[in-house]
Amino acid sequence: MTSNFSRNEELVARSCLADPDLLAQAILDKRWSDVAATVAFAEADAPVDLASTDPGLYREIRENITRFYLRGGGSLNLQKLRALSNSPPSSHPSPSSHSPPSSLITDH
Repeated sequence: MTSNFSRNEELVARSCLADPDLLAQAILDKRWSDVAATVAFAEADAPVDLASTDPGLYREIRENITRFYLRGGGSLNLQKLRALSNSPPSSHPSPSSHSPPSSLITDH
């Protein structure tokens, strides 16, 4: 199984996909690199070779990615998240809203 993700990125992404509350908390905490890793992992989809080497894990990852998209994860803009993860932390107070900032939503 070849992956373009570091082990840490993969673990963070799989955790956030398995537990949407972790992804929501990452957004609220402005941990943009974690959110970006999750979106990138979902966009890359489950590695196909896992279907033959570890069918249970493949099925679990696919189900979590499907739930991610059904909950609106596909509207998060990966390029903007990556830009935010490379920028210095903001001094703005954290918004009390539980939804991502509108600037992270992809324009369709």
